[in-house]
Amino acid sequence: SSVLNYWLLPVLHSLLVLQVHLSNQLEDNKIPPSLCTGHPGIPGSPGAHGSPGQPGRDGRDGRDAAPGEKGQKGDRGDTGETGVRGLTGDRGDPGEKGERGQPGECAVAPKSAFSAKLSEGLTLPLTVGDAVRFDKIMLNEQGDYNTETGRFTCKVPGVYYFAVHATVYRASLQFDLMKNGHTVASYFQFYGNWPKPASLSGGSLLHLVPGDQVWVQMALSEYNGFYSSTKTDSTFTGFLVYSDWKNSAVFA
Repeated sequence: SSVLNYWLLPVLHSLLVLQVHLSNQLEDNKIPPSLCTGHPGIPGSPGAHGSPGQPGRDGRDGRDAAPGEKGQKGDRGDTGETGVRGLTGDRGDPGEKGERGQPGECAVAPKSAFSAKLSEGLTLPLTVGDAVRFDKIMLNEQGDYNTETGRFTCKVPGVYYFAVHATVYRASLQFDLMKNGHTVASYFQFYGNWPKPASLSGGSLLHLVPGDQVWVQMALSEYNGFYSSTKTDSTFTGFLVYSDWKNSAVFA
């Protein structure tokens, strides 16, 4: 009987605990699904809309699109303001020495000068308007003065100085310095039967161009007291002061 009690008592205790557990479930209408199976219930009504969810994370970058067509050229912009002047750059290196040039022509200053005097016993013109021929050349290297006509002819354009020195004897003297038929200066010396000759001098600056002529001309036929001897002379002189040619030089 002791062995029977040892095995029987635990079994009875387990059955008692199971009965108590099942009784509690039946009282609470909590029937285990394993004990009975019912029909599916009617679907419930739709639930209310939920609140908006939080923003999703940024998606991945898309693939590069194909290049677009080239656009039209835009209008030209307005000219900008002039910038500030830059600093002076460094001095450059000296260049190479150039080749020697060809020999040039020798430049010489233009020249024109003459001086002539009356020879002894020369018969002077008595007609008004005639040129006095100073027939004895002292200087005429360029040949601009003509002893046959008594006239100077300009070849080099520029300013000239002309001077006349006259010894006056036996009669009063009046003469004109002429340029192309026009009087540019007049000179007069009275002679009063003095035992010795008197003198008369005058000069003038004239601007001439090639072809102009200058000469000494009698003003009155009765005032023709030009005189020349071994001791005294009457002279006509002219020379170029400066030329109108560029750089005042010609090439020889």
